[in-house]
Amino acid sequence: METLQTVNEMQAYTAKLKHAGESIALVPTMGCLHEGHLSLIRLAKQQASRVVVSIFVNPTQFGPNEDFDRYPRRMEADLAACAAEGVDAVFNPSSEEIYPKGYSTFVNEEVISSGLCGVSRPNHFRGVTTICTKLFIIIQPDIAVFGQKDAQQTAVLKKLVRDLCLPVTIVIGPTLRDEDGLAMSSRNRNLTPSQRQDALSISRALKIGTEMVEKNVRSVDRIVAEITHHISHSRRVRLIYVQVVDRETMEPAKTIIPGTQVICLAAWVDEVRLIDNALL
Repeated sequence: METLQTVNEMQAYTAKLKHAGESIALVPTMGCLHEGHLSLIRLAKQQASRVVVSIFVNPTQFGPNEDFDRYPRRMEADLAACAAEGVDAVFNPSSEEIYPKGYSTFVNEEVISSGLCGVSRPNHFRGVTTICTKLFIIIQPDIAVFGQKDAQQTAVLKKLVRDLCLPVTIVIGPTLRDEDGLAMSSRNRNLTPSQRQDALSISRALKIGTEMVEKNVRSVDRIVAEITHHISHSRRVRLIYVQVVDRETMEPAKTIIPGTQVICLAAWVDEVRLIDNALL
């Protein structure tokens, strides 16, 4: 497995693969890899002859008072996990390599990114679209694999690729959950055992919402109210938002139309921000 740290190294490696006629699948990550990430690597291996994993805690998608400094980092373990999964190359650049002194160019999607997480994290998606555009240019992947847990992010990136005519196919892997139902996330490492117990109300509340739809409830207000009520019993969990939205446009739903929508939820568990969603 190659470990590459500069743009020039990565571009030279990519050029060699392209010249040999290889196809490339990229799995962009911020490290602290868990089974959810590994499932995306396995999906990527099914889609292309070579797999590149990027590990980069992207500073531009964090706000000034967010957890950039506290975001978990485990590079040695991440490299071992990638090697064990048969990854061909890991791109692990420094912040200075990606954003050199004087950097001032950003990519901004202005519609899908404006709601949900975009309300409380106004520059978050600008950072996501900028780093993904740079990774697509540097690595030249045929396919990029992301997880369904970041539902709004996947919709934004699909729009980015369409609008900018980027020759990348976005592939979405399913959300993986631990046995207790909590969606796998690198930030879960920041939860104490008691915080984690309260955090379980998030996935349980989403399950309540999907079960209501299965029972033919079609009122968005009723579903949102039940989810909110369930989470209100967990003293450490504070809802940021819960909405039923269109899967592709992230437009708020007026009534339930199964097969086209997703319940998106974000919450604070004390000082740890978690997101989750459930496809309807």
